[in-house]
Amino acid sequence: MDFSQLDHFLKERKEPAYRLGQIRHAFYIDLAENWDQVTVLSKPLREACKEAFPWDPFSVIRVQESKEGDTVKSLLSCIDGQKIEAVLMHHADERDTVSVSSQAGCAMACTFCATGTMGLKRNLTADEIVSQVIHYARWLKPRGRRVTNVVLMGMGEPFHNYDEVMKALRILNDPNGFNLGARRMSISTCGIVPGILRLADEPMQVNLAISLHSAIDAKRSRIMPVNRAYSLSKLRQAVFTYMEKTNRKVLFEYLLLKGINDGEEDARALAEWLGDDKRLIHVNIIKYHETEAFQGTERASRIQFLHRLLQLGVPATHRITFGEDIDAACGQLAVKEDQAGTVQGLQAVRANKQHTPTA
Repeated sequence: MDFSQLDHFLKERKEPAYRLGQIRHAFYIDLAENWDQVTVLSKPLREACKEAFPWDPFSVIRVQESKEGDTVKSLLSCIDGQKIEAVLMHHADERDTVSVSSQAGCAMACTFCATGTMGLKRNLTADEIVSQVIHYARWLKPRGRRVTNVVLMGMGEPFHNYDEVMKALRILNDPNGFNLGARRMSISTCGIVPGILRLADEPMQVNLAISLHSAIDAKRSRIMPVNRAYSLSKLRQAVFTYMEKTNRKVLFEYLLLKGINDGEEDARALAEWLGDDKRLIHVNIIKYHETEAFQGTERASRIQFLHRLLQLGVPATHRITFGEDIDAACGQLAVKEDQAGTVQGLQAVRANKQHTPTA
């Protein structure tokens, strides 16, 4: 909800100044689901607010839960009809992490990522980003749980929507609102150097994750077009500037593609690129959920690659996969509509590609 516009609306109606605080409390703390539940307001005021301001900037089209019960994926329709997806992950240590989208679609065209097949539709507003978190906070409340972490790892490149992303994180961090600690929020980028350097000067201590996937320029350029604009040397300089300024750890995400980036030369190149001082570095090895373009590295080979990195002095772990069966895992978020306007998920998109006749 845009509380700045709401504030103006309430002042025009000559409502008491505390009304805005009551509504903020209902939205962020009580986690009310609609205007009708804000019973501290008179019915006429509720009706006036309802007419002028939608409680949420989207409607829920579909909610899916994984067989294991550890992942929930929601398909959301924004007011202008754009579709986005958000994911909730239940961790064994009782954390509940929400992965939110920062854009509808994505322009980065990483060859292994389903979101890239959508193209970029538009940036999301801070309101739309925040409301994805609130959506899951409401989901968790009757289950006796709460959102403990937020990651910008859904659809889109967060640093191509920098101002709205940071505005959203400040709203979530506000102690008079949702009050989520800055260190419980993470931004994942494919390597947008100006965004990394801007984040280095931010007073709010949010976490930074880099989707790296190769430390060899030719290979990274093949699978991640962003590398042609921001080469590994430029990216490395930006990352080390960030670490020097903030003294904060950086997470590197490394998706293993069979025969592409999972060999001995790849492990050595990664260890060398990360440098000698790895105190502020951690690498997450990630299973790839294969498509027509690539096959994922088998588990035994992934573990072998992990052990090789550890031998080379690289702090690394093998990341747990969430929601693979509902297309909610890394690189699987994709929403398209067929000619009849029916919303399709990733499985339908793949099926359509496989059955599209060629000229």
